Amino acid sequence: MQSLIEVLAAELERPREITPQVMKYLDGTYGVERDQIGSFLHDRLPGLEDVEHELILSPLFTPRLADQAIVAELLGSSSVSKAEWPGVIETLAMRPTTAKLVTEDRKTYAAPLRSVAIERFVNRLRLDGRISPEIMELINRVPAADRSMLKAIARRAIWENANRGEILQRYLSAALKNGSFTTSDAVRLLNLIEDYQPADIGALEARIPRWEKALEEDIAAAQRPKPFFSQSIQEMHGGDDHRQRDDARILTKQELLEFLGRLRQEL
Repeated sequence: MQSLIEVLAAELERPREITPQVMKYLDGTYGVERDQIGSFLHDRLPGLEDVEHELILSPLFTPRLADQAIVAELLGSSSVSKAEWPGVIETLAMRPTTAKLVTEDRKTYAAPLRSVAIERFVNRLRLDGRISPEIMELINRVPAADRSMLKAIARRAIWENANRGEILQRYLSAALKNGSFTTSDAVRLLNLIEDYQPADIGALEARIPRWEKALEEDIAAAQRPKPFFSQSIQEMHGGDDHRQRDDARILTKQELLEFLGRLRQEL
């Protein structure tokens, strides 16, 4: 347990930049302008109630999949029961664990983390997640650099349903066999299953052609010239549409379409 505490403390204390979301909240709630954020963190934040701390800091201490991967590498297939979480949170709060908040001018402000912020972080790390022996055997066959993220993916709650767990096992087995495995595809699979929650492999296979068709139509529509609002504006452009397309959006859809093609073969 001590090694887990140390890993969590290190992650909670790594420097975190104040995001535009937090800036907007401070401005709208407390009237704090961008150049006043540092003084707010130093002078006013320590005197606020716990609930205000939680609301301000929650966007910075909501763990992402990459954060879960750090803990997943330590725990592997082991699990920390929810009954043990309050003790972990209390230990981290009593150290104390201190956030390092970085403002736009690159100055760092220390803020002792209260239990409410630590609780949010710990409760969303999937400490109680498990990995079946069959999935773990497959994970150990991927390149070492990819294993932490794959362990985090495998520990997500969506796979606790046996039929959905079979989807992950089938995908990994086939992708490793034909050499098509990538971490980005594993993340796409997780997002797909969490968003649509297919009942089993059959339900997923049945939906893939519809998703592919919808994506093909979206890509084609995005690549077509956009209509002008008036004839005069069109003439200003020489009669042709020289405006930039949303290439990043098209690329994302194209990558998802290609992934669905690979997934269809792997299932």
